[in-house]
Amino acid sequence: MTFKEEIQRRRTFAIISHPDAGKTTLTEKLLLFGGAIQVAGAVKSNKIKRTATSDFMEIEKQRGISVATSVMGFEYQGRKINILDTPGHKDFAEDTYRTLTAVDSTIVVIDVAKGVEEQTEKLVKVCRMRDTPMMIFINKLDREGKDGFDLLDEIEAKLGLTVTPLSWPAGMGQRFKGVYDRYDKKLILFRPHGRQEEEESVKITDLSDPRLDEHLGESLAEELRSENHLIEEVYPAFDKEAYLRGELTPVFFGSAINNFGVKELLDCFVETAPSPRPREAEERIVQPDEDKLSGFVFKIHANMDPRHRDRIAFLRICSGVFRRNTNYLHVRQNRKLKFPNPTSFMAAKKEVIEEAFPGDVIGLYDSGNFKIGDTLTEGELLHFKGIPSFSPEQFRMVINKDPMKQKQLNKGLLQLMEEGVAQFFRREHDGARIIGTVGALQFEVIQYRLQHEYGASVDYEPMRIHKAVWVSSDNPDAWKEFLTRRRRDLAKDIHDQWVFLAESAWILQTTQENHPEIVFSFTSEG
Repeated sequence: MTFKEEIQRRRTFAIISHPDAGKTTLTEKLLLFGGAIQVAGAVKSNKIKRTATSDFMEIEKQRGISVATSVMGFEYQGRKINILDTPGHKDFAEDTYRTLTAVDSTIVVIDVAKGVEEQTEKLVKVCRMRDTPMMIFINKLDREGKDGFDLLDEIEAKLGLTVTPLSWPAGMGQRFKGVYDRYDKKLILFRPHGRQEEEESVKITDLSDPRLDEHLGESLAEELRSENHLIEEVYPAFDKEAYLRGELTPVFFGSAINNFGVKELLDCFVETAPSPRPREAEERIVQPDEDKLSGFVFKIHANMDPRHRDRIAFLRICSGVFRRNTNYLHVRQNRKLKFPNPTSFMAAKKEVIEEAFPGDVIGLYDSGNFKIGDTLTEGELLHFKGIPSFSPEQFRMVINKDPMKQKQLNKGLLQLMEEGVAQFFRREHDGARIIGTVGALQFEVIQYRLQHEYGASVDYEPMRIHKAVWVSSDNPDAWKEFLTRRRRDLAKDIHDQWVFLAESAWILQTTQENHPEIVFSFTSEG
């Protein structure tokens, strides 16, 4: 297969939603169709030993939430599918925002009963800013929920999208009989908790076909006909080019837990979703079919396998071919690195690969060289744009419960902070260790992982800090005066940069006014 064919057959996308909309379940069913797993419901029924699923961290299995982005690759209909399953919980939005920089399109999952929820709005807004093509999967049709047209109105109003339904439900909840696939012109009949294989489908190209009444009953068949007529009158026809520009959003209906409507979504997706797209760097636009390799790190994860204490940097390949045991330039460090064991992922299962192509996400074993946003190239100095970092909003002091485990605690804090899930500060005047996060749930995850991955036991003490702000100055005298006067409020982050810990918005404002020569930054360049 030629280089260009390899690029064309790749589909790299993220699945995003509000928590509990069924995102991880949908991911699992897509893997099932791709033959990547054999047992559906592995997360729910604790068949973790038998199959690889997307929630691979122990705490995720216990809490039933996704707290880290996992990457899964599989083959389907001659395409290489790369799914990035993201956390839905708002406390882990930072991880999701970064992941959205590494994909070419997204599937948005919406709960039929709850409609468009807060976290969905935020994530879709990020996708719209980047013109990322989106498909929507309205889930849980086997339960009572909102009217289909009301949902479409809500999606257009709240998310600012122009939609076109490519499938449409026949009934809902107790009356749910199936969906009509408007894309492939067939009726798919619902069998709750079937054999998790292909559903029964009936080819019906014309809805006046009397077989519709046989399968659905007269009243439901008539309802489907009139609703389909309304769709044709009100909503635009599907236009692939408009979808690829991010201007038109196809909508599908189904029930992921029952494996229903998922295949229709996947079949349309592999046919129409974009192959790897050009990437914007500060220096220029990078095309995927360029000869020379380029890629960026959008995530770092320590201890994916707790037995081996491995630290993996996730690299999205933007152009060229990545080859094992080849020297590449680490642009920030300006030095060559080579990787004997680059890996591909099927959730927590990893295997060493010889080469990878644009659109692929690979894992690089890392001894501490990488930070989020780092670039690898064959020599060109490139810096890819749009990888966000956030100023923390919640702060707690770390209390070491076992002084004998000081070394383990230091190592654990350093590695977990380098993943980008939180920020670490050491206060200058008393050495206090402070963690800052975007959401409160992250503290619980850090505490759990310190205990179970490093053997370090910690408690937290709440802190009155409004904001952590990075500070610097070109004026040595002003800088010296600032360090002296504000000593009690200063700390250093893990990159040894100075940070001002402001107790309140008023203190931050007056400090800025009193020290005009000091530059206050709300994000760190690291």
